[in-house]
Amino acid sequence: MMNFKCIRCGACCCWPGDVRLKDGEIDRIAAWMGMDAGAFLEEYTRLTQDRKGLSLRDQEDGSCVFFRHGDPPSCFIQEVKPEQCLGFPLQWAHEGWEDDCGAAIEAWNSKE
Repeated sequence: MMNFKCIRCGACCCWPGDVRLKDGEIDRIAAWMGMDAGAFLEEYTRLTQDRKGLSLRDQEDGSCVFFRHGDPPSCFIQEVKPEQCLGFPLQWAHEGWEDDCGAAIEAWNSKE
């Protein structure tokens, strides 16, 4: 999928799992939100499932804490979102992602 073009459907924001935060991302996101890094950590992060790092928290429905359901769906921190989010699907993806991702579905339908 070298020609992948995200349409910001939000499907990847709703998959279960960790949104791992790398060094510097906490400070960058907190600053963009006008928050102290400590307050950001307390309110918006949790331990990853393997307990080896920090992840963004989930909403009750399992979506990312910064995902905004709506029409259109959106990412509250789009301008400063983590590298993991930016890397989908060219750097990472789960098996079967093409069945859920709006951009993949749109690309597949345009070939028919």
